[in-house]
Amino acid sequence: MRGMTPAALALAAMVGLGALPSVAQQPAYGPQLEGFEYPHPLKRFALDSQGQGLSMGYMDVAPTGTPNGRTIVLLHGKNFCAATWEATIAVLSRAGYRVVAPDQVGFCTSAKPKGYQFSLAQLAANTRALLASLGLERTLVMGHSMGGMLAMRYALQYPDAVERLLLVNPIGLEDWQAEGVPYATLDQLYQQELKTDAASIKAYQSRFYYDGQWKPEYDRWVTMAAGLYAGPGKQAVAWNQAQTSEMIFTQPVVHELGRLKPPTTLFIGGKDRTAPGANRAAKEVQARLGDYPELGRRAAGRIPNATLVPFPDLGHSPQVEAPDRFHGELLEALGR
Repeated sequence: MRGMTPAALALAAMVGLGALPSVAQQPAYGPQLEGFEYPHPLKRFALDSQGQGLSMGYMDVAPTGTPNGRTIVLLHGKNFCAATWEATIAVLSRAGYRVVAPDQVGFCTSAKPKGYQFSLAQLAANTRALLASLGLERTLVMGHSMGGMLAMRYALQYPDAVERLLLVNPIGLEDWQAEGVPYATLDQLYQQELKTDAASIKAYQSRFYYDGQWKPEYDRWVTMAAGLYAGPGKQAVAWNQAQTSEMIFTQPVVHELGRLKPPTTLFIGGKDRTAPGANRAAKEVQARLGDYPELGRRAAGRIPNATLVPFPDLGHSPQVEAPDRFHGELLEALGR
């Protein structure tokens, strides 16, 4: 987590945000999020990848409104799960879309492999295999945070499979290592991840996602993430999170924005200052990273056929922070 030690984050959460439930009250979920209820039936996709049998959990939600014959795939962020798209799924389903929302390998309801080479290209290939198994050759693709980074890699890797690209505060719009952020080893990242709990998650999200303005409805997503770290699969969860942190840090997509072919809409919360690993950098480096208003403008200028939809007063997760505003803009963008 960026900018503060776990202890400081925890203290900020308890003092500034109100104390969270005690450890005894914090639910503990299984390594594949067993015990947490998803908003729609959870399905499983079995795949062989890197010499081992794995599975991906996903939701496949039919339109509740008049079907329009289109499918949209929703890709979650690193600190999120497919379930976090709950409100967005409801809006899109009512608008006539079929919605597929997977959990990536290493996350949430999907397998937690020990020996796995995580890359955005591999996760894109896993997603492509899932969609092919559902008979979906061409879809709209929307990604948030790390999911936006993955959505761009997916579009670069499978350009003919993407009808439209929708990016919600995607990370990877700057190259943190090139900007001067030091590398952290997997062992270092793993030790940091083992310290993660509900207090540190809540403090981090409040500071970087919601500009310090916490609402009770955000607590569910803290409980979801913290429950994985509190459960019997804590070590596997922490290891995969360390691996994917390293993946994000070393695989920026910013250098390839000009190669994106699908029509692209960027939804950018102007209060967002997310920059993974920035706490390892010198203060002057930290100060210039995660400037999403500028990153969004630059990205929109470099991506062919891109439209920028700014939310100047919102943070990293506009679809959670202001769902009515976000979904109104989303449906307008889809209508274009």
